[in-house]
Amino acid sequence: MSLLDAQPDKPKRRPVFAWLGAVLVMLLAVLLWYNFRFLPETRAANRFFDALVAGDTAQAYKLWQPGASYPMQDFLADWGPNGYYGPVKSYRITRASSPHGGSGVIVTVEVSPFAPWPSREDLEKSRRTKVVSVWIETKDKSFSFPPPF
Repeated sequence: MSLLDAQPDKPKRRPVFAWLGAVLVMLLAVLLWYNFRFLPETRAANRFFDALVAGDTAQAYKLWQPGASYPMQDFLADWGPNGYYGPVKSYRITRASSPHGGSGVIVTVEVSPFAPWPSREDLEKSRRTKVVSVWIETKDKSFSFPPPF
């Protein structure tokens, strides 16, 4: 057997599979980050709205962490049983987003004065559903209404 009669080496497939595996792991990491990047803020929103659903406005006010410019009376005018958004008997978090360069997250929530959540066919109850956006500060999970952008 001479050099010209030698069999060609079979190409190795392992580097291809290694690169493919690395790309899939990176893609999975990005996908997980994208889906869970606002998880702490949505959990804070869940705790706040759970307190409102339970009727515990004192706990909800504590979770809001208000400043001196937002007394309990104003909070109840917004979130209390007779408030603008109240009574909150059920809710759904629909969106969470962070403005570029912002220090917090805007969480958009649909609130309903009915429990359980009204079906789409029940137009009378569905039209009383309100959409509210709350600003949750990332560092301390305090709430406020979103600043204008």
